[in-house]
Amino acid sequence: MNHVRVDASLQAIVAGSVDTIAFVGLYGLFTAHITGNFVLIGAAIAHPQLGVIAKLAALPMFMLAAATTNLFLAWRVKGGHDPARGVFAVEAVLLAAFMAVALWCGPFTSGDQPLAILAGLFGVSAMAVQNAASRSIFSALPPTTVMTGNVTQIVLDLVELRRGGAPAADAAARARIAKMLPAVLAFAAGAIAGGLGYALIGFAALALPIVATLALLVLHKQAS
Repeated sequence: MNHVRVDASLQAIVAGSVDTIAFVGLYGLFTAHITGNFVLIGAAIAHPQLGVIAKLAALPMFMLAAATTNLFLAWRVKGGHDPARGVFAVEAVLLAAFMAVALWCGPFTSGDQPLAILAGLFGVSAMAVQNAASRSIFSALPPTTVMTGNVTQIVLDLVELRRGGAPAADAAARARIAKMLPAVLAFAAGAIAGGLGYALIGFAALALPIVATLALLVLHKQAS
């Protein structure tokens, strides 16, 4: 497996596991993408429920963390430092803070508990860092936090290959599938591992995405 696929797969495992653990342990909070939180906020208007405060707080926190990441990346590049290593170091710290608060104060009885919100915001910040990086320094990789576009493109390419077209178009479709499929499978594996891990050991399951992020940090240190 080449370096690009390793990067994409490990980042997808991180996103899938963190999003699942947060969703289960923090009463439906999505950390890796904001779309789900918008939907749940809308659903809460029709059927009031707990956990809305955390979802509302997640939106500005995600935006702030993404903006800060962009400035941080520019600063790293200007200083002649590897921006990828900086991203993974910050993300690992935020995930560790998420786990520490959740383990110390959880399990939570409500998603609106102040410390549950704090834990969730650390998770949201970590995933905002990954999202911002995926739009900049990792733009050559397939998306690793939201799989809708990847799955849609894979399905469309499979249909085109089944129809049979120009050799160049078929080659491009195969290349896209080879690029996106590992991320989809890794995200699914991360989500399953996150769910099983939370069922067995609670928020300690966040050790998985932390280790995966540290592995990315080590890989990029060796590559530099």
